[in-house]
Amino acid sequence: MDSVQRRRVTVQGVVQGVGFRPYVYARATGLGLAGHVTNTPEGVVTEVEGAAAAVSAFCERLAADAPPLAVVDAVDHCEVPVVGGAGFAIIASRSGGPARTLISPDTATCAACLAELADPADRRHRHPFITCTHCGPRFTIVTGLPYDRAQTTMAGFPMCPDCAREYADPADRRFHAQPVACPACGPRLRLLIGSGGRVPYELTGTDPVAGARRMLARGAILAVKGLGGYHLACDATRPEAVAELRRRKARGDKPFAVMARDLAEAERLAHLGPEERALLTGSVRPIVLLRRRAGVPGPAEEVAPRSPDLGVMLPYTPLHHLLFGLPGDPPGPALLVMTSGNLAGEPIVTEEDEALERLAGLADGWLTHDRPIHIPCDDSVVRVCDGAELLVRRSRGYAPLPLPLPFPVPATLATGGDLKNALCLGEGRRAWLSAHIGDMDDLATQIAFERAERQLESVTGVSPVLLAADRHPGYRSGRWADRHAAGRPLVRVQHHHAHIAAALAEHGLDGGRRVIGVAFDGTGYGDDGAVWGGEVLLADYAGYTRFAHLAYVPLPGGDAAVHRPYRMALSHLRAAGIPWDPDLPCTSSYPEEELRVLSQQLERGLNCVATSSMGRLFDAVSSLAGICQYSGYEAQAAMELESAALRAAERPGSSPGRLPYAFALNRPAPGHEAPVTADPAPLLASVVADLRAGVDPSVIAARFHAATTGLVAELCVLARERHALDTVVLTGGVFANTLLSSACARVLRERGFTVLRHRQVPPNDGGLALGQLMVAAARGVTDPPQRGEAHVLGGSRQSA
Repeated sequence: MDSVQRRRVTVQGVVQGVGFRPYVYARATGLGLAGHVTNTPEGVVTEVEGAAAAVSAFCERLAADAPPLAVVDAVDHCEVPVVGGAGFAIIASRSGGPARTLISPDTATCAACLAELADPADRRHRHPFITCTHCGPRFTIVTGLPYDRAQTTMAGFPMCPDCAREYADPADRRFHAQPVACPACGPRLRLLIGSGGRVPYELTGTDPVAGARRMLARGAILAVKGLGGYHLACDATRPEAVAELRRRKARGDKPFAVMARDLAEAERLAHLGPEERALLTGSVRPIVLLRRRAGVPGPAEEVAPRSPDLGVMLPYTPLHHLLFGLPGDPPGPALLVMTSGNLAGEPIVTEEDEALERLAGLADGWLTHDRPIHIPCDDSVVRVCDGAELLVRRSRGYAPLPLPLPFPVPATLATGGDLKNALCLGEGRRAWLSAHIGDMDDLATQIAFERAERQLESVTGVSPVLLAADRHPGYRSGRWADRHAAGRPLVRVQHHHAHIAAALAEHGLDGGRRVIGVAFDGTGYGDDGAVWGGEVLLADYAGYTRFAHLAYVPLPGGDAAVHRPYRMALSHLRAAGIPWDPDLPCTSSYPEEELRVLSQQLERGLNCVATSSMGRLFDAVSSLAGICQYSGYEAQAAMELESAALRAAERPGSSPGRLPYAFALNRPAPGHEAPVTADPAPLLASVVADLRAGVDPSVIAARFHAATTGLVAELCVLARERHALDTVVLTGGVFANTLLSSACARVLRERGFTVLRHRQVPPNDGGLALGQLMVAAARGVTDPPQRGEAHVLGGSRQSA
């Protein structure tokens, strides 16, 4: 007879709220084992007792056969004394002690729940909150650990006898599914009407979803409560509705995202490859940026003006599916604009009272419910670049999954930047990026930042002893870190160094060897007080050398130059010694007086900080080529320049590279440590010559992209020759441009480089906090080198 054995098994990872305890129960009882399983702050803890062979079989494939939403990080087991007894039980969760388990992200409604939703014979037919252990809300409803119903926002909804029976039945798909509910005991939908300043009132006597669908079909704008906040929705095929939403939200020309009824509708509008299909139909269901099909009837041009891309997602909650209609329902819109429920720059609205107040001037009605949202969470945004996923905004479906780190770090909080803010907590070999928070200019966003920091500490159990922030003295995220340091060390991290460090961490590099970091973006505070943004740094986690950068030009008027790309065009022309002739697009449309004032501003250096920004050079060329003169949202001019370049590549017979543009490299004399500078003056002269020769702006855009690719390759080859480095990191918001990213990666690989690009974290400032955390942990000091000081890399001193 086989000997009896008892083992305690601790499983860590995303193992709460994903059906792991029911899975353990089924596995143990199937093998005839006695014991119990429970949730604890450390993870799922199981004790199994029985024949040694059966106990061994239980442990062998515990992780490999786990439920689909589980992410198992570690399985530890040890032998404990035999206690006897029979039967296997799920026992009450244990609380207390530091949290070490991981919370699952919210996930899209599973196929089994959708089948029940549409089945007239099922008791959850048309139930807007149908869920099970394999789908539905998780992160946004959790209020504490361990993950049990009492520590979610479902605590206020006692289960009816039928739901309680399912919850307690190990053979049921809803066994210990914490958000489980039904029409008898679950949350309630309401449809409120109140546009034009009227006090909202509830529309009674009709199904709220059917009423909402009718309103959308008539062109109304609705605030719809989702998993992580409210959306503003309207019929995407009605130009007047989309234009009105754009006006009310003060959206400018920024593209809206759309939600398509199904995959066939998405494919009718845009080009889909297998990667895009997988993203659209998977459990995460982010907004996927897709190349639009030319000349296909569909969303109004007002949805994404002058954009080659369309942000598309598919329904991911039962309420979304009901809004589009089940078989036999009256027809409604097949395509909805779904944009964050907020004014431009503000955080997403999550609470009903707040929605009725802050969205009163935006919505004609509110489709809301009484299940509270504890943690705000915007939709994630992704695109596919060279067959791989590229995150543009990391939020719903990804947060709060941790990122593995290449070396252990102390408990650290990094506060990120002021644009696209996301913060990061790390300890040991894990880091948790928060969901997208937003731009810190708005007071409501700063309040949301503080709330997100407290919530992330709560669900991770990390109590930071070290803080990290951007070096910019005016950043609100950095000022918050100053105010809340409370005696803890605070490391200030240079912006572009953080971008490179984030990519190193994402790819699991330990920093033992420096890389060539190409960091291109719009703005980052430099060591010399200038606005950096066209940088090539030789970097590890501990420090960096500024190897090369774009030549400095004045940034006239600060933010005014960002919003008016023609100001950057004129600044670059002046620096290049090219006259502001009236035949150029950046001068021909503007009053003589404005040009005279700008000329005096540049001549006298009034409010003109120096910049090496690649993002601003993209703006300048976009304006000079006549593509975009006013930028209504971040990176509009650069995105329209990319769009134009794509049109040139698609035009039959075009040859964008026929007359290549080039930068002039100014190399320091031997023995001098100054950086190489890349002067765009000859490139700009070529653009002007092409304009006067009647070359199409799209061809100019394509030639500029080719020249920038050539610059990256030339500088990386030079860095390899001088420093024997062969790994290149492409980072910064400019590399969200897939045309540039793909071209640079291809050319660099052809020249023998290893190329690292972002996949799991955004290349823009949404990934900045991860890099700050890694740099702070590697330095282990309280004060970074200040302006004019040397940087210490690998034990040697390098000039900044």
